[in-house]
Amino acid sequence: MPEAMAGVVASIGDAGFSQQALAQLNRWMPLCWWSIYRLFHDAPPTIHANGSFGVDDGTAHCWQVYRQQLYRQDQTFQAARERLGGGQAPLLVHWDAREIPAEHRAQIYDRHGLRERLSIVSADGGDALLAINLYRHRSQAAFADDEIDAVAATARLLLACVQRHLATARPDVMQALTPREREVCERMLKGWTYDGIAADLGLSAATVKTYRDRAFDRLGIHHRNELFALVAGGLAA
Repeated sequence: MPEAMAGVVASIGDAGFSQQALAQLNRWMPLCWWSIYRLFHDAPPTIHANGSFGVDDGTAHCWQVYRQQLYRQDQTFQAARERLGGGQAPLLVHWDAREIPAEHRAQIYDRHGLRERLSIVSADGGDALLAINLYRHRSQAAFADDEIDAVAATARLLLACVQRHLATARPDVMQALTPREREVCERMLKGWTYDGIAADLGLSAATVKTYRDRAFDRLGIHHRNELFALVAGGLAA
């Protein structure tokens, strides 16, 4: 474990933190995916890191599904939210896929072969929560009691690493977009016309605008100038 955490520390601030830190954690114990996101009481969640190790990476797809609809019904963090009202942190939350409500389980866990999730959850100012989610695949053994205890014992250190990375790394405001949505937005940021984007990507202009609308919906914006402002804000952070 010390070597793995040393590797996580060394990844702080790096553009490849998501994959590098997860690879380091796998020197300690098997994990197929991880994700780091913030949850709010009355606003959509925001993602800050996600990645896979040794299996297909469905983390981006799962985030899109989760942010579009599932987060509104997700009660898997409710107990942690209530307990963290007093400011204690972090808490460890363990969910077996069979315990997850049916729609959530079908669209995330069953679709991608996920067995279970361990979440390190911390209060994050106001009513926000910061969650570090560690996943096991069906091809992997279930978390053993001693592994869960080991994650609990390391939770403060891993949380500190993540918080330090989030404080120092430049945020990628378009991380939650699909690859095609990102391609469209990147060209919009360069001043391309919709016809030009369509020709470059081999799409119709109408399809380009559909991807634009979906991207804007995920980002919570409505106009091209808001996209410029959002990215400029991330660069200045």
